[in-house]
Amino acid sequence: MSKVITIDSANPSPVGLAQAAEALAGGALVLCPTETLYGIAADVDNPAAIERLAGLKGRGEAKPFGLIIPHLSALDQLVREVPPSAQALMERHWPGPLTLVLLAQPGLHPRLVSDPGKVGLRLSPHPVAGALARALGRAITATSANPAGAPAPARVEDIDPAIAAGVDIILDAGPCAGGPASTVVDCTSDPPEVLRPGAVKLASDPADPAPAKN
Repeated sequence: MSKVITIDSANPSPVGLAQAAEALAGGALVLCPTETLYGIAADVDNPAAIERLAGLKGRGEAKPFGLIIPHLSALDQLVREVPPSAQALMERHWPGPLTLVLLAQPGLHPRLVSDPGKVGLRLSPHPVAGALARALGRAITATSANPAGAPAPARVEDIDPAIAAGVDIILDAGPCAGGPASTVVDCTSDPPEVLRPGAVKLASDPADPAPAKN
């Protein structure tokens, strides 16, 4: 049975975060709130946890997991370069619900990397999600807490029972803001390409955002 830790969304307890981070380091899956919806965190350095997450969500290999980074300095371990276009978006929208796709460093788990060698990541402004990554000391997965193709939940009460039972810890911080998931922008092209419209509105968005199913 999953352990439920009630946590303040604005001022999360360091004790609760430390428990969750220790569990992540040991291979656990942690369900936590983000700036938009609830997500499932796994340690990016734990291949078994990432594979377990993929099985829980029913996620195919063709759709990699995005990441939440603990701080900007973590980019050096995850991406090969940060082009000026990406730097400008970071300065304007990070921390925020904007996922930037960049060229991945060699050695990342295949389920984190799309073909041809790209990884999506963001710096979360949510006090719990961001602090959880910082407590772990490295990036965590940022996939929404739903089976593949199903609506993503903004409240713990709305989480699919199989998902809730399949994680080890649930950080219950009450309802998230909801709305669309993060905007996804591929910064490996020039100009950058919006792959998924979302919470951050950009001039190049091709259409209005749809409900998240990731």
